[in-house]
Amino acid sequence: MSDNTASLRKKIEGAGDLQTVVRTMKAVAASSIGQYEKSVAALGDYYRSVELGLGACFREGGLAPMISEQKNQTGTGAIGAVVFGSDQGLVGSFNDVVADFAVTTLTALRSKAEVWAVGERVRAQLAGAGLLVKGVFSVPNSVNSITPLVGQILLQSEVGELHLFYNRPVSGAAYAPVTQRLLPLDESWQRNLAERPWPTKILPEVIGGGATTLRALVREYLFVSLFRACAESLASENASRLAAMQRADKNIDELLQDLNRTSHRLRQGGIDEELFDVISGFEALVGV
Repeated sequence: MSDNTASLRKKIEGAGDLQTVVRTMKAVAASSIGQYEKSVAALGDYYRSVELGLGACFREGGLAPMISEQKNQTGTGAIGAVVFGSDQGLVGSFNDVVADFAVTTLTALRSKAEVWAVGERVRAQLAGAGLLVKGVFSVPNSVNSITPLVGQILLQSEVGELHLFYNRPVSGAAYAPVTQRLLPLDESWQRNLAERPWPTKILPEVIGGGATTLRALVREYLFVSLFRACAESLASENASRLAAMQRADKNIDELLQDLNRTSHRLRQGGIDEELFDVISGFEALVGV
């Protein structure tokens, strides 16, 4: 009886320690979601400013020359893809969802694509699916670490056609995989920007050379798009981890309830046995 009680006590203590760790991870994930969502919101105004600048360049310089120039500047003409995943586990189906989506989409292109993975976990899944993983980047652990990652991606992924794959937050802990083709610049997207009305009565003027200004704005557009994709992926990752930790916390609660009930039952059984022994001893003494 004492062995069973001691074993149960150890299990209860172990479950309690694990629950403390789980709740700490819940708190960290919840705070991380907030910082990445704020960074995406803060990026919105700058992204709109870049789009307005691009629209002014497209109106002044036209669309067709800009498209061909961009294709020539972006490298070899190969198809490349950047897939954002995670380095750590305990994220549910986060990596499975984005990896399966990327594999399905790239397979439909009917062309061999060079893939750069952000996160060791998703890299393993992409390689297992037969994709050519040309490189892997570490997942940023804060908003400040996103900018260096974007710089590394832009330096290494010099291709003529570049696609992004990442999970985007939907609502609460939900997320959905999305894709964005960064390069070459989409014609309809350029046309929409060129036709977008200017927000003030003073029309813009492109100075310093249209081609030079355009190249600078395109670089900013690529930077903002990659930064936003990474931040949204990180927000989704932490939302998935938060949901997984909530499920784990609930399971530990149920386990602790079962263990405590068993402990109480064993303790009550031990008390009953001792009472029976006392009663039996008393009856034996009285009978003597």
